Amino acid sequence: MKYIFVTGGVMSGLGKGITAASIGRILKNRGYQVTAIKIDPYLNIDAGTMNPAQHGEVFVLSDGGEVDLDLGNYERFLDIELTRPHNITTGKIYKTVIEKERHGDFLGSTVQIIPHITDEIKGHIAKTAEAFENHGHKAEVCLVEVGGTVGDIESMPFLEAVRQMRGELPAQDTALVHVTLVPADTMGDLKTKPTQHSVKALRELGLRPDIIVCRSDRVLPGHSRRKISDFCDVPISAVISAADAPDIYQVPMELEKEGVANVILDTLGLEKRGVDSEWYHTVTAEYTNRATIGIVTKYGIEDVYLSIKEALKHAGRALSTEVRIRWLDAETFDDHDLAELDGILVPGGFGSRGVPGKIRAIQYAREHQIPFLGICLGFQMAVVEFARDVLGYKDAISEEFGPGTHVIALLPEQEEVKDLGGTMRLGNCQVDVATGTTAWDLYGKTGIIERHRHRYEVNPDYIEEITKAGLVFSGKNGNRMEILELPGHPFFFATQFHPEFRSRPTRPSPPYLGFVNACKENKEIKQ
Repeated sequence: MKYIFVTGGVMSGLGKGITAASIGRILKNRGYQVTAIKIDPYLNIDAGTMNPAQHGEVFVLSDGGEVDLDLGNYERFLDIELTRPHNITTGKIYKTVIEKERHGDFLGSTVQIIPHITDEIKGHIAKTAEAFENHGHKAEVCLVEVGGTVGDIESMPFLEAVRQMRGELPAQDTALVHVTLVPADTMGDLKTKPTQHSVKALRELGLRPDIIVCRSDRVLPGHSRRKISDFCDVPISAVISAADAPDIYQVPMELEKEGVANVILDTLGLEKRGVDSEWYHTVTAEYTNRATIGIVTKYGIEDVYLSIKEALKHAGRALSTEVRIRWLDAETFDDHDLAELDGILVPGGFGSRGVPGKIRAIQYAREHQIPFLGICLGFQMAVVEFARDVLGYKDAISEEFGPGTHVIALLPEQEEVKDLGGTMRLGNCQVDVATGTTAWDLYGKTGIIERHRHRYEVNPDYIEEITKAGLVFSGKNGNRMEILELPGHPFFFATQFHPEFRSRPTRPSPPYLGFVNACKENKEIKQ
């Protein structure tokens, strides 16, 4: 197993995850099997209870793990499926060590950061990397991204574990990539001093980078590379410029141009193989159409809906259609905003704020024949809107939001749940698709697997009445409704699950493909 450790300096949010994913894609394009681990230094066990407006999207893995959004980038870039062990948190590591201490595993030893915490970190990384398989193939390279920045107190045990692994493994089995910011001053000159100080802090911890990836708004000039090379003691060929790219999926191609592949392969002693260019052809294809899609939001932060944005992009690429997203605040938009759209998407969320606006947007899409896609809460509110405006239950609502006619009810197994972390209906579930429906047309099969994250469902007491009125539940899991659609509408489709979590640039999600295609056709009709 070869390990590529990715650290960051100067500031967070530089794109360590995209850098790591891009390096993985570069290796995968050369035929290497790659897996990835994300280390988050916070004390939470997982990301499930975090406020998305502060932390960004909670990405759900196939086994139900609620994790950092960077693991979504790894899955999309590498076209792999990860599991809970691929996200390490401080809380998870400390919890395991404390449980071992309570069990008596340390035989009376004083339990300390070194060696007990660092040993647990190293063991977790190695075990997860060695256990990974993708379609029967074991991983050859494991990417390990250390969250936060060098100098953060909470990152110290993880950086120490990395230092130990670098010392314990053969020299060509590890590479350290340090991602740092090269900002511009008021005169527009790029400044290397923050990078120098960041690498200095890293070296004080016993870590020497093999590669420095320099994030900036433009390509790093030669004299800046030389200065970083001289002051940070890395070859000039290993000072990699990572200028802003128009699309994150083009970052691997930009890093290829910088020669990062050869540096990585030389550092790890890997064979230099030919490059499969399918990925680059896919992500650089020209658009021939455009469509404007409104996403009715309640959080106001685009990163909350990162997987939805990417799934729309994947579908748009496949249909040669540039998707332009218009973000609509669920509490302030008006009908004029909706009238300008080619399609309306209502995403998931929790809490009652913004729900009336989401319902109003769904009603507008249904009545004005505008393509509509609802996800999770969007699915539930489509049922509520139908019950209110077609069946006449004016007080129809979800049990989550208070009194009324509960056409959406709490899942029976959730009734006794007290803890919030990791207790929802999570991860992969089987969905049976009815033939002769839009869902069947999109998926082309009767049995599908999709990922879930919810506590509420369509109330079984109202299903017969709803279907008699014309709404079709075309996907089910036992007696649970999973997909709805409205015959006679250009595209009125919603899912209880989150299809965006399984969407890839080379394998777009079927619901998103159908939705974007309907939006494209709607725009053509209007023209």
